[in-house]
Amino acid sequence: MEEKKVLLLKFGELFLKGKNKHEFEKLLMNNIRRKLNGYNFSLQYTSGRIILENYDEFEENIIIQKLKTVFGLIGVAKAVEIDADYENIKKFVSGIKISGTFKVVAKRADKRYPLTSVELERKLGEVVLNSNEKAKVDLHTPNTILYAEVRFNGKCYIYYENIKCFGGLPLGSGGEALLLLSGGIDSPVAGYLMAKRGLKLEAVHFHSYPYTSEQAKEKVIELARELTNYVDEIKLHIVSFTKIQEQIHMNCDAEYMITIMRRIMMRIAEKICKKENLGAIITGESLGQVASQTMQSINVTNSVVTLPVFRPLIGFDKEDIMDIAKNIGTYETSILPYEDCCTVFLPKYPVIKPTIKRAEHLEKFLNIDLLVNEAINNEEVVVIKN
Repeated sequence: MEEKKVLLLKFGELFLKGKNKHEFEKLLMNNIRRKLNGYNFSLQYTSGRIILENYDEFEENIIIQKLKTVFGLIGVAKAVEIDADYENIKKFVSGIKISGTFKVVAKRADKRYPLTSVELERKLGEVVLNSNEKAKVDLHTPNTILYAEVRFNGKCYIYYENIKCFGGLPLGSGGEALLLLSGGIDSPVAGYLMAKRGLKLEAVHFHSYPYTSEQAKEKVIELARELTNYVDEIKLHIVSFTKIQEQIHMNCDAEYMITIMRRIMMRIAEKICKKENLGAIITGESLGQVASQTMQSINVTNSVVTLPVFRPLIGFDKEDIMDIAKNIGTYETSILPYEDCCTVFLPKYPVIKPTIKRAEHLEKFLNIDLLVNEAINNEEVVVIKN
């Protein structure tokens, strides 16, 4: 009986994609190969599963950690591959040592197989009981779950544990978008969540040197680097916002400073999107969290762009956002005490219910096109790779 250790890779929503399913699966496999570039392995596809084999067992744990960050995968299992003939399966399972409570979970993906999933579970449960005096069946809260999957390739995969991955859709399946990346907690989480839905990311950061420090810029570069654990590569556009903020401070009502600042940021972001052929803008806004994130403020900000603006955190509490940031590894960098440009010239009482009419009136005192074009022409671009 030939046995082989493999990693059984499971994917989630791809089965919903109908006739496009194979394109999503192909993209997922390419993303896995890119994520594991430099490691020895091979991939085999069998309907509903990807088999990663011929890898160095000493690298197994690091490979699994990298696979967990491949969007589209929902689980990884350390499995043993054997021929799916029932006598082979029975012989292998009879050699498994189990003490305490257990149950068997079987999956017959190949409906041509002579035993149903329930029949296979019952038969293998009997094998375990006959081979282990101290084993006892518990279908509700067992100490051990023994999984057996019969696939279309004529193989059965035996394993104990399903290691959870981040899920989502394969990176690149949803297009490309531009993330407004500040130095805070929210925007990296927003980028992560949209990447999880298949979007490749570029990012733009607005800095106001010398009002903000070089450390603040380096902090954002580090946040982008941390996001590359999930998106592999980010092209970061670093845009000086100093002159724009000075002009706003000198020419506009204090209470509207943040509103007009956000409107100009969105104009710059849209121009970068059109230059880079990106299909949407992503922000880390959460409804009502600050003055610039009220419904009225968001409406006034949106009115200057025509591209879609994705706000994945719009209904999230701050605690929810912080939990995700900690889980994806950006939180500790985000809370470093370096200011961002949104803290420069901060008004004491920012307007929380701005109007488009008033914002447009105040912008007449600025040369918006000149400021936007000058900022983009002098941008610094950094390509950050995982």
